[in-house]
Amino acid sequence: MPLPPLPSFQSKVLPVIVLQSAEEAVPLANAMLEGGIDVLEITLRSKAGLPAIEAIAKALPEVAVGAGTVLSAADLRAARDAGAQFALSPGATPDLLQAGQTTGIPFVPGVMTPSEVLSALSAGFELLKLFPAAQAGGLGMLRALAGPFPQLRFCPTGGITLENFGAFLALPNVSIVGGSWLTPASMVQSKDWAGLQRLAQQATDETKRAQTL
Repeated sequence: MPLPPLPSFQSKVLPVIVLQSAEEAVPLANAMLEGGIDVLEITLRSKAGLPAIEAIAKALPEVAVGAGTVLSAADLRAARDAGAQFALSPGATPDLLQAGQTTGIPFVPGVMTPSEVLSALSAGFELLKLFPAAQAGGLGMLRALAGPFPQLRFCPTGGITLENFGAFLALPNVSIVGGSWLTPASMVQSKDWAGLQRLAQQATDETKRAQTL
C-alpha cells in the first residue's frame, strides 16, 4: 500500500515551533502566513502542542500544519486526530515506522546514519528528516547520502539558520529545511506578531534569492 503523500504547500522553510499556550497558535500561524510561509511544525514538546494543532487546522485551512517531536505510535495517532496534516520524528523506531505505514497521516521519520536511512527506505519512506543536521555532518553528509540513495529527499533540521539554509536548499536531495530561528520563544511569549512576520518574510525572500542563484 502506498504511503499517504504530504499536503501541498509553497514554502521551502518549515518553522519548528514550541508553544506554551494554544492561544498563541493562530496569531503565530497568521504571522507566518503573512510572511509567506504556509507550512508549520508544531512540536509535541509541551501540552499545548495538540490543542495548538487543532486550533490552526480549524482556523487556517490554507496552512499545512504538522506535528513534530513525534516519539511513539500513540503520538502519531494523537497528531492525526488533532488535525495534523503530517508528522515528523527526530528518530525512527520499528514501531514508529510501522505506525507511519498504517496510521493514514504522512510521516517523515528522522535519521542520522546510513543504516537508519536504509531502515526507513526499506519501510517505504522516501522523505526523511536528517536530525540533528549540523551534528550529523550537514551539507557534507547530505552530499554523501546522495550517492547511494539518489531516490531520497531530506528535510534537514538542527543547526539550520537564516545564514545557511539557502545552501541546504541548493542541494538537489533537500526538499525543505526545518528551523526554530523563525519563531524565537521570546518573541512568541511577548506576542510580537509583527516581528515574527518580518522573520518569515526574511526567510521567504532569502528562499527566492537562493533559488535564482
